[in-house]
Amino acid sequence: MSRGGRPGKKGDTPERKCIVTGAVAPKEGLIRFVVGPDAQVVPDVTGKLPGRGMWVTASVSALAKASKKGVFSRAAKQQVTVPEDLVGEVSRQLGRRTVELISLARKSGSAVTGYEKVKDWLVKDEAEVLLQASDGSERGKSKLRPPYGGHHIDWLTSAELGLAFGRQTVIHGALASGGLTKRVVEEALRLKGVREETVAAASGKDKTAR
Repeated sequence: MSRGGRPGKKGDTPERKCIVTGAVAPKEGLIRFVVGPDAQVVPDVTGKLPGRGMWVTASVSALAKASKKGVFSRAAKQQVTVPEDLVGEVSRQLGRRTVELISLARKSGSAVTGYEKVKDWLVKDEAEVLLQASDGSERGKSKLRPPYGGHHIDWLTSAELGLAFGRQTVIHGALASGGLTKRVVEEALRLKGVREETVAAASGKDKTAR
């Protein structure tokens, strides 16, 4: 990877430079922003909007610094306006994106929900990701162990998981390996960076990452 976040050798993981920290990191861990026609900063969680991209680490602290210290204006080389609830908007967009990807995985047969079905996938080593609602019963969730070497995503709400699985609410879900699972994990980890710090700030305590 060359300096400034430009693509390096063929096969390298694409990296970008955070305009807040100056650190170069895989772009999956950053949020892309562009400047809209009205000179307002617009989050581009899918990375498809036209315009020169500005990248910020997916964390509340980095987004807050970018919003309040004129970082976006310097990066864009023009005066821009920043949405008042930038962190909230990024969280909502990433949440929707993660839910959409889980829904696509479900439709392709790579996801299941329901305690017994999820337990069966875990026992048979068919699950790579265990999904559990952030507002679900801790006692109930503790009965299922995350897959060995896999991932445990527990920062989506029961309503969000419900949308993904076409139900009102969902507490337990699982994703098989392959297919869209890698993309679900990438989006969910970006969401975690933005969402968990917000939860910790509101509760006055840190939530242990899993």
